[in-house]
Amino acid sequence: MDRFQSVIITSGTLSPLDIYPKILDFHPVTMATFTMTLVFFCLCPMVSGRGAASLPWLFFLLRQETVIRNYVFFLLEMSAVVPDGIVAFFTSYQYMESTVASCFFLGILENIQFFFLLFIETQDGAETSFFLEKYQEACENGRGAILLSVARGKVSEGIDFVHHYGRAVIMFFFPYVYTQSRILKFQIRENDFLTFDAMRHAAQCVFFFIRGKTDYGLMVFAFFLQEHLTDANLNLTVDEGVQVAKYFLRQMAQPFHREDQFFFSLLSLEQLESEETFFLIEQIAQSC
Repeated sequence: MDRFQSVIITSGTLSPLDIYPKILDFHPVTMATFTMTLVFFCLCPMVSGRGAASLPWLFFLLRQETVIRNYVFFLLEMSAVVPDGIVAFFTSYQYMESTVASCFFLGILENIQFFFLLFIETQDGAETSFFLEKYQEACENGRGAILLSVARGKVSEGIDFVHHYGRAVIMFFFPYVYTQSRILKFQIRENDFLTFDAMRHAAQCVFFFIRGKTDYGLMVFAFFLQEHLTDANLNLTVDEGVQVAKYFLRQMAQPFHREDQFFFSLLSLEQLESEETFFLIEQIAQSC
């Protein structure tokens, strides 16, 4: 930063903003957050983890057979109501592989494939690219598909799941790094960075599912997110989450017209020429 007169950092996942100046050790001149103007609530975030089929978030509980079975049954229930594409993110390749193995031995894998084709991200870049092409092809043909991937893998790094490619994104557990690693213990001693790192990767996973004002999708956190998150969608059971998903997708499937954006995210010629608009633009320019 010392080599340049002005440095601008911009991204859709810079949250929280105040952590970046601490990490990079600089004092920003201006920090601003711009919200997306929405005609309708195209996001339906849910937090599910309550009920008989509980979905715990504690790391040492994730490998229990009952917990894995609950996660898999949750994915099965969502696949029965969500159309087109579903992408589910796990914390690591090892945990994802053990979950898939449990699906096979429990016989749930066949039930999931009755609704959707199933694709699994691997650590091989060429294989993953091939699976992504087939995943998109299945969504295009109307067959639908589920893509199992890792929160810190290739799929979470900048691949857009626009429209029917991603009608639901499911986060299985919050993607914290393995804190018992000796290298990590030596390098990181602050809990704030661990939380920030997990939040950044979680936001990176769900960020690429809403890529336009006419796009919509479910964001399911199976284990926090406050904007657009109502009290009714907090700490849901699996059955309640499925019912919320069915209602939301039915509402979003209604026709969308360009005229609906007027006075919300689009301005008419009369509005652009009004004094109120010029005054608002001047205020924004002065604040920056």
